[in-house]
Amino acid sequence: MGVFFRRHLPHIHVPGATYFITFRLAGSLPGEVLMRVQEAYQADLRRLECALSGSAMQAERYRVQKRYFAHLDALLDQVRYGPRWLAQKECAQIVATCIRELAPTHYRLHAFCIMPNHVHMLIDQQGVSEPALRAHGRTYTALSRAMRLLKGKSAALCNRYLGRRGPFWQHESYDHLVRDEREYERILAYIITNPIRAGLGPDWEQWPFTYIAE
Repeated sequence: MGVFFRRHLPHIHVPGATYFITFRLAGSLPGEVLMRVQEAYQADLRRLECALSGSAMQAERYRVQKRYFAHLDALLDQVRYGPRWLAQKECAQIVATCIRELAPTHYRLHAFCIMPNHVHMLIDQQGVSEPALRAHGRTYTALSRAMRLLKGKSAALCNRYLGRRGPFWQHESYDHLVRDEREYERILAYIITNPIRAGLGPDWEQWPFTYIAE
């Protein structure tokens, strides 16, 4: 059975499932930009609820969510705002090492791509046990535990390298439950071609911080 919870983004965590994860640097998108995009997203959802119901509404909601994510990711690719610490190969290598270190205990790693201000990952959690309920009944899943460990350690090490203090990652991540093999292939292609879309090179294999499992 899955766990659903909501902060600014909806999250559905299902034990053993496959996920597409995106997380970004703190301050990489201004609050006013995020607010405009989120207001448009919520307006689209309200229109759907008035016009559709049942499976038709769920299918259209899924398309709206993908469009919302694609818009935010395109803004990140432009690198018009905020820090770009991951453009420094030392920071990117720290993050890559931390990603690899958590596999296979916390997830099976299928792919990742580290961009100047954000990271994409494709993972599954088959065979990963769910953690015990946290104090006060707070929601805590195997996926949220993995992301907490990954972001916590990589932030501390990158801040130490940069000689800075303060938030390194934006608190919330985008996590998408991969539904089937067709979607898996589409997401895998999306991840490895991200540097090409962002104008960072003509070939994904030339980007040093893209990884695909054998």
